[in-house]
Amino acid sequence: MHNLGRNYPCTVKHYKHSLIGFRKMQSRKLRIIQLILVILFLPGISFAQQTLDEIDATPWADAVSPLDGAAPVMESIPFRQVKHVNSDRQISLSGTWNLSDGQGISVNASVPCGIHYALMEAGVIPDPRLGRNDTIAEQCSYKEWTLERTFQYDGSMTDPLLSFKGVANKCRVWLNGEMIGEHEGMFGGPDIAVGSFLRKGENTIKVELSRILVLGGGWTKDANESWKNTVVANCVYGWHYCRIPSLGIWNDVLILDRPVNRIENPFIMTRHHNGDMRLGLTIPETTSGEIRLLITPDNFKGQSQAYKASINNAKGNVAFDFHINNPQLWWPNDAGEQHLYRAEVQLVKDGKIVSVCSRRFGVRTIEMKPLPIAEEEQAKCYKWLFCINGRDMFIRGTGWCTMDVMLEFTRERYERFLAVARQQHVQMIRAWGGGMPETDTFYDVCDELGIMVLQEWPTCWDSHFVQPYDLLKETVERNTVRLRNHPSLAMWGGGNESYNLVSPTIDMMGRLSKELDGTRVFHRGEPRGGSRHDYHCWWENAPITYNLRMTAHFWGEFGIPSLPNIETINHYMNGERYEWPPKPESTFTHHTATFGYSEDIENLTQYAGYFMPFTSLEDVILGSQLAQTEGVRHTLERARTMWPETTGALYYKLNDNYPGLSWSSVDYQGAIKPLHYFARRAFAPTTSVLLFDTTNLARQEVILPYYLLNDDTTLNGKQMKAHLTVWNHRMECVYDSTFTLVPKQMVEKIADIKLNATQTTSEMLYLKTDLIGTGNKVIARNWYFSNYETRQGVLLESKASEVVMKKKGNRIIITNLSNHPAVGVTLSAPGYAKIFMPSDNYVWIDPHETITITTNVPQSVAIDWWNRKRF
Repeated sequence: MHNLGRNYPCTVKHYKHSLIGFRKMQSRKLRIIQLILVILFLPGISFAQQTLDEIDATPWADAVSPLDGAAPVMESIPFRQVKHVNSDRQISLSGTWNLSDGQGISVNASVPCGIHYALMEAGVIPDPRLGRNDTIAEQCSYKEWTLERTFQYDGSMTDPLLSFKGVANKCRVWLNGEMIGEHEGMFGGPDIAVGSFLRKGENTIKVELSRILVLGGGWTKDANESWKNTVVANCVYGWHYCRIPSLGIWNDVLILDRPVNRIENPFIMTRHHNGDMRLGLTIPETTSGEIRLLITPDNFKGQSQAYKASINNAKGNVAFDFHINNPQLWWPNDAGEQHLYRAEVQLVKDGKIVSVCSRRFGVRTIEMKPLPIAEEEQAKCYKWLFCINGRDMFIRGTGWCTMDVMLEFTRERYERFLAVARQQHVQMIRAWGGGMPETDTFYDVCDELGIMVLQEWPTCWDSHFVQPYDLLKETVERNTVRLRNHPSLAMWGGGNESYNLVSPTIDMMGRLSKELDGTRVFHRGEPRGGSRHDYHCWWENAPITYNLRMTAHFWGEFGIPSLPNIETINHYMNGERYEWPPKPESTFTHHTATFGYSEDIENLTQYAGYFMPFTSLEDVILGSQLAQTEGVRHTLERARTMWPETTGALYYKLNDNYPGLSWSSVDYQGAIKPLHYFARRAFAPTTSVLLFDTTNLARQEVILPYYLLNDDTTLNGKQMKAHLTVWNHRMECVYDSTFTLVPKQMVEKIADIKLNATQTTSEMLYLKTDLIGTGNKVIARNWYFSNYETRQGVLLESKASEVVMKKKGNRIIITNLSNHPAVGVTLSAPGYAKIFMPSDNYVWIDPHETITITTNVPQSVAIDWWNRKRF
């Protein structure tokens, strides 16, 4: 039986760096107190017969889900009988506004935007991402600003509603000289009825942004703790990464038409992946007539279908069942296609269409099953086994950070980072409580790429006890309704790393997740109930070997930070000279995880130093990135071998909101780190892996468990071979064996690989495993490097190979001319790192083997490899 470890880390230093300080050191006591409170307030529970999901949900057991109860069945009608019309009218107020501080600054701002981006674009402040310019930008958050524009209105709307989709953070709104509303909270609102304020012709709207308050006393030094007294994306307040509190109209501004007879908030629910569906609607005013529903394929060719149902004096929330014939399902990445439909819902009165809503959706179900653990353990664990469209799946994933401190949430940037995630075989992203309920664009791209989302509400480290309840409630209500039609949305979470999770606020979140959605599970917090976060590596200075042995039922967070690409560093160094060790006041130190306040440089020295000397910036970058690679890929692979006791692994994290030393596998500018390619191999649907208990095998007799991992059911029952070779630093093959396999399960042990001390006595040890299918075609390749701690830099000193490269269109053809492998063969695109995306990288090439890699910028490709002749 695997040792699954504790559900929560117990690392004093990590708690300190999670803003809880001493209180988090008492997490065991808090959990005991929590359990006592649950017992006191939830009498009569038989814990041994319930999972933690059921125990946690007891406070909202009386809540009614949109899926509860029976609903009238819509009549199927010929699609040609239904007329397509556009959705209810709206006016967009996005575009050019005037931004001013009332003290002489007056510039154009392209709304939606943050004020810092607008000021940078206008040349008022220098780029906050360069040097230490963030300290200049930060001061702009502590001033009051006004955004103003004029617009035309033709007077034709019945009951116009002014709707702000996102303002950071506290504002007052004026229309034609009258104050019409005020609001606090970053994630939607205010919504203001403006029929009596609008004029036919020209109108003037003004939004006054209140300054961000300053509250000290937190972690790190100089961090602004005022985020705990409101509802914002708190990762820009200085506890990590950057300190530029958000300010601005960062999302769309609309004027919506609201006919007296109208429908709102359509919700398309999948009752069963056989096509049994439910339509939920809100009818604000008592209405009679007919509801018509048009279902059309959105991203594929298929059958369009239509339905109708009568309503009589209907008001409030209504529901109707319908059936999609031959439904094309939405699947996560690698599990199938991402079929999307478009639903157009019409309210027809007296034969006339009076209101229309449109939403995109997918047909898919997610059922959470209990872990295969003892019954008495069920009360301590959530149901962590994902059954998607009837198929049990191990979930491969990563964390997601709010994408940009400057609030530049463009589709282009989303597509870059999420396309990298898709290439990495990521199936789930955790949008954690340090960030935000993500944007519609983010979810649209996730829908299209098959990337599920665990969406947490913006709370961290027990902040839900002090954040305003009403502001959080509004955030949950607005954004649950906004996001619930996205098939990529898989789970709701109460927030990040709170350890006292019995509170009215968390209960409110759980209740609303059921009342407004009901199709997804809600977890009170993360980690909890079998999931785990662990940062012994880095915050506790544990050796990388520690991460090789870690286990959990479900990984919510772990990792090691690394430096970004050298082009990114050179950009933010902004002409400042690099030196080692960097000075505390240097730009290099300032762009570390905690601005250099928490042994960032000392920790970087330790982990990069396992691999490389500090003779150049390139060496420090490579050392840190390989430490990150080793500290993550092994944990991911071990987790997959432990199915079904372990059901998923999300490492921390994919991306950054600011350039610098970070846990991301893609840096802020979009440059891909080595971790991406090794995680891609660890996450490949079908692959073979070796399990290591230590990073240094030198002079030891070792046994390495060798596994086949196969999430591709189409390969079950088909014969394949696993070929494993081991090479020393002289590039002598010390082990070579082939195994015949016929996969039947997701995880199958191939063999225990035994190496004696003679075979492992080497400055470097390389191991390569191929899965070989019909016609000797390599299905998957994975490879490892060990013993690198014997001497700094030894990684690049093994017997040299001769490699040649040819370019043919977007194909890079690489041949190893030597009688031994070429390892760590790396392509780069100088000057294009932030967009470069080869089909593979950091590869192994067998003796006399030729491989082909495709790339999006072939004209600029350069090549290097670890065992290249360097002298």
